[in-house]
Amino acid sequence: MGHGGDVIAELTTDHREVDEFFEQIEKTTPGNSERKRLVDQLTIELVRHSVAEEMYLYPAVREHLAGGDNLADREIADHARVEELLKDLEERTADDKDFDRLVIKLKTDVTSHVQDEETNLFVQLRNACPPSALEELGEKVRTAKKIAPTRPHPGAPSTPPGNKLLAPGAGLVDRARDFVSGRGK
Repeated sequence: MGHGGDVIAELTTDHREVDEFFEQIEKTTPGNSERKRLVDQLTIELVRHSVAEEMYLYPAVREHLAGGDNLADREIADHARVEELLKDLEERTADDKDFDRLVIKLKTDVTSHVQDEETNLFVQLRNACPPSALEELGEKVRTAKKIAPTRPHPGAPSTPPGNKLLAPGAGLVDRARDFVSGRGK
């Protein structure tokens, strides 16, 4: 899918790509190694997306929306639960007895989070921010995804300034590990 535009368009495009990964996973036979490869690719997308949201979207939510602190905190808590599931999946093979159960739980949690963002958070943000601010956030999110980690790091900071300081280093290490292992190809 094409990326670009304001932050809402960018993140919505990511959401549709995640939906496609879940569809592909569901089409593969349980226990098939292709499921693990697809979950690895899904993990890369979800982690990069989450890190970018935590670096730029949620600070904007805190700044521009009434009750923004509570909204951002809830979204970050959703991310933490998803990241724990991703970490658990990272350590398993496709034929592990809990693999498919964890994938179903992941899909349920991610789908709920996406629906809430698109029907609640994004609507409020579009109403509260000028188009130029949303465009600028879109650029920042795209840049953040390029340097973001590709593996779950549940203990890493999820708010600025810690996440902005540590994410690029973790991202570099993750991409090196992915290159050596062939993960995500």
